[in-house]
Amino acid sequence: MPDVAETRRSVYLILMAVAVAIAAARVVGAENVLEPSRYKPPISKDGVGGYGSETDRQWPTERPDPTPMYSSNDKSRWATIRCLVDEGTYVIGKRVFPDGHDPKTFKDEGVVTEPQYKSLDIVLRPLGDDASGTQTREFYSSKPPLMTTLLAAEYWLLKRAFGWDIVRDRWLVIPTIVFTVNVLPFAIYLILLARLIEASGKTDFGKLLAFSAAALGTYLITFSGTLNNHLPAAYCILFAAYPLVCAMSEKRDMEVGGYLGCGFFAGFAATFDLPAAAFLAAVGIPLLIARTRQTLFFFIPAAVIPLAGLLLCNYVAMGRFTPAYGEFGGPWYNFEGSHWAKRGTPAAKGIDFNDEPTVVYAFHLLFGHHGWFSLTPVWILALGGLLGMGIRSAVDVRKLLGRGKGTGWTPEVFAAMTLVVSVVVFAFYLTRTQSYNYGGFTSGPRWLFWLIPLWVLGLLPAADRLGGSKVGRLLCVVLLGFSVLSVFYPTPNPWRPPWILQLMEFTGYLHY
Repeated sequence: MPDVAETRRSVYLILMAVAVAIAAARVVGAENVLEPSRYKPPISKDGVGGYGSETDRQWPTERPDPTPMYSSNDKSRWATIRCLVDEGTYVIGKRVFPDGHDPKTFKDEGVVTEPQYKSLDIVLRPLGDDASGTQTREFYSSKPPLMTTLLAAEYWLLKRAFGWDIVRDRWLVIPTIVFTVNVLPFAIYLILLARLIEASGKTDFGKLLAFSAAALGTYLITFSGTLNNHLPAAYCILFAAYPLVCAMSEKRDMEVGGYLGCGFFAGFAATFDLPAAAFLAAVGIPLLIARTRQTLFFFIPAAVIPLAGLLLCNYVAMGRFTPAYGEFGGPWYNFEGSHWAKRGTPAAKGIDFNDEPTVVYAFHLLFGHHGWFSLTPVWILALGGLLGMGIRSAVDVRKLLGRGKGTGWTPEVFAAMTLVVSVVVFAFYLTRTQSYNYGGFTSGPRWLFWLIPLWVLGLLPAADRLGGSKVGRLLCVVLLGFSVLSVFYPTPNPWRPPWILQLMEFTGYLHY
């Protein structure tokens, strides 16, 4: 009789090979391709472009240089990486005022002015906060500098070892770095997830469905070809949760290495996606109560390391500990010529300046054109599983706070934690009324991507339960199929609107 567990592991291996190969193909085949639907036609009587167009975009009159960089988001980071290694500075450009600070006489210069590096995700040091003198002001990336500093170290090594230059050899430098930060960790992520799924799942169908979703049904594979902070954040969340879930499933306490790894990667995740600090707190506070000594001596110091690194890099970069994006809506962003300075003017058009009511924004972020559940409906199953287990967690929470055996955590408590963290993060984005833009031109709700590994684990109880009937299995695979559709729809460029929004625009139902 065949070994069922061995067969499952073979299926995991096959799916893993396919998923990692697809992610690698996105990296080595990355090229920013101009899509006509995103540009205004050259002649338009009503002055409005075709469906899905970004109304201020004009089709180039000359052939642009090919590039593996896709959007303002990653170009801003690449500009910093280039300047750190090639020029030894976080400054990516300067605004020069030959006649003092007369706003009509300035001239911009530096990397940020080059066509391949032009980006909306930049800030300009305001007047009165300018350490560079009265005749110039400095441009910086608006992205937190720790990630770019670490990747700049890799570029430095590539340059010293092989003589590669990020401008001349961009087709070597950029894919190599993206491969190391997006694809290699993805392979490790899938290996660890397979182990957790094997340990936590109850049925063959549930285990295979959860791993299939993890491999091919989430936006982690969509964004694998572009430099971004969301994938490293998601990987760190899984790396942080791994020792805790292993100890939980084996009903034992974590070893010292488990506390160190859990703390370090939970803190590291927060440096990539600030709202991931909710996960750090949701794991750290119960551990501090249940296992005070281990948490104080190992978890917390490990978590502080990446957080301190972020603050240090921010201070070295701009002479301040607070991140640049904390100044959104202020003078750092709203300088002359800035995309964000258009707010409140007739030029403020498109999704970046969306002014929908909060309830409408919340709907579209959950069930609408950028919906967590509408684009990847496999999460509807996960929600059912998380709710079912979370409701049963009350007794276990009391045991956890009462210093029970092991770490005190149970699958029910972990599910409740996932729900609480998800609600907190969702509520956080509903309070940022100046940023009701769904993450800009993006094919999915990218601000929520770091929650993906937690929701994959939430799939297991629902899939286990539904897998007992033909109708249940059919429902699961249909929801997974639609999730895969959304994930692979934006194949040319992940920085484009989701298929639901494009369908709404095509039918005339909605247009930003």
